[in-house]
Amino acid sequence: MKKELMTTLVLSLLLFGCSNKTTSSETTSKSSQATTQTVTTQSTTSTTVATTQNNPTPNGMADTSLGLDIVVNKKHALPADYAPGENPTAVAQLKKLIHKMQELGYPINNSYSGYRSYEYQTKLYNNYVAQEGKKAADTYSARPGYSEHQTGLAFDILDSSGNLLEGDQYKDAIHWLHTHAHEYGFIVRFQEGKEAITGYIPEAWHLRYVGDRATDIYNSGLSLEEYFGVPGGDYE
Repeated sequence: MKKELMTTLVLSLLLFGCSNKTTSSETTSKSSQATTQTVTTQSTTSTTVATTQNNPTPNGMADTSLGLDIVVNKKHALPADYAPGENPTAVAQLKKLIHKMQELGYPINNSYSGYRSYEYQTKLYNNYVAQEGKKAADTYSARPGYSEHQTGLAFDILDSSGNLLEGDQYKDAIHWLHTHAHEYGFIVRFQEGKEAITGYIPEAWHLRYVGDRATDIYNSGLSLEEYFGVPGGDYE
């Protein structure tokens, strides 16, 4: 999450019906490289979990096999020890999408920014706060535990130079991505005009894998919060 890439670097889960790799690429958002790290875990406090009637979760703990059902935003966080790694189905579909864009001549990198651990997000967020202050950082970078990247279902698309896909020079590529990502099971998570709901500035490059629901969500024009009726907006 954020506008560029940097190399140094919800507490509830909401589950909504639909359907992990122990190492994965992790990139920050202000330089131009992706890094890889082994998934680690960290103990945390208890987590409130809400589920649908059709998808009960035993013992109040999240079932990581139900990754597609997790909604993470500024009001719903993940525990520090939630570390599923990248969802393998999502990664396979992402690679298909990237390959297709490359076939069409768009300058898209094979690398991407995918899974980020709680620990990694802590370093990333703190670095942004140190650089620009908490208020500014909160508009584009998630606090530890509140990053969708920790689910293993969120991915940032990079240009051929390893930077986030943004800017007028990539408007054709971005248009294709936004109108075809749903065919691969993805939605554009942070849309323009939805800032008050998603809690973040628009990110043309940030995709969220939702599987078979992608086309329906895309056609609805709704954010993930609106589609599922999940509270969004800023931190409490």
